[in-house]
Amino acid sequence: MDDDLTGDRQAEAGRAEGVLPAGGAETQPADGQMGDVPRHRWVCGVSYDGRDFCGWQKQPPVPGLAPSVQTTVEAALSAVAGQTIDIRCAGRTDAGVHALEQVIEFSTTAQRPPTAWVRGANAHLPDTVAVRWAAPLAPDADFDARFSARERTYWYVLIDSPVAPPLWQGRAGWTHRPLDVARMQAAARSVLGTHDFSSFRASECQAATPVRTLTEWTVERHGAFVMMRLTANAFLHHMVRNLVGSLVYVGDGRRPVSWMAEVLAARSRSAGAPTFAAGGLYLASVRYDEAWGLPCTVRPLSMAELV
Repeated sequence: MDDDLTGDRQAEAGRAEGVLPAGGAETQPADGQMGDVPRHRWVCGVSYDGRDFCGWQKQPPVPGLAPSVQTTVEAALSAVAGQTIDIRCAGRTDAGVHALEQVIEFSTTAQRPPTAWVRGANAHLPDTVAVRWAAPLAPDADFDARFSARERTYWYVLIDSPVAPPLWQGRAGWTHRPLDVARMQAAARSVLGTHDFSSFRASECQAATPVRTLTEWTVERHGAFVMMRLTANAFLHHMVRNLVGSLVYVGDGRRPVSWMAEVLAARSRSAGAPTFAAGGLYLASVRYDEAWGLPCTVRPLSMAELV
């Protein structure tokens, strides 16, 4: 549903934690013995190219609909565990949106080393999806992949050239108009901070509040690429792509630098520019407290890993 993380702590149904292995034979203990079976909790980092998927979240079967990333990853982990694995993620991404480091968590009665979850799962995944790392959690740890996150970082990759580059179709946004990065940098700074971002929120967004804290929005030129990095405590549905769409209007001269602040103040989606393409959006990282000892908290990604 969301290509940007909402971060709203809403009541959710309990997790489905079935233990049916491939082939359907039950491995659950006899009645009354379930509490004696230890469950092991894991957190993993997952990368994926979103072009071949209908988005992160699993969907009801529909003829012709592309698979979801969630369904694909769950099938691979289930094959390693020999039982059904249900995963939770740090935030759902829309169709066509990519991730360098999505964070997932799951529990299972299967005992496996970290290398099994990485190499074993990757052996069952397509080339467009990979488990990067796996870290154990204590069974009673108060950790939630979504709600324990402190901040999220997205990248947006944009190309300005007279002709759309074929090799970057679905992997970068494109505009035929030349962009002035200095103007874009100034406009981006005007919306930093804690604000009501209703002007950059999709109409179908389910977040309880439009208030978010945008702590970083950098805009850099790398040849034909205009690279943007946005960090916030959480994002609204389509927030990054809507921000980028309006910033492009400033960069190509259709709107003045002051326009970004005016759109923000309007608190109306109709005040801004159209939503920009999904293919240029990447969930780059999700930050958690260092006390959790997760690989994503000590090894930040850089834009150099992408281009």
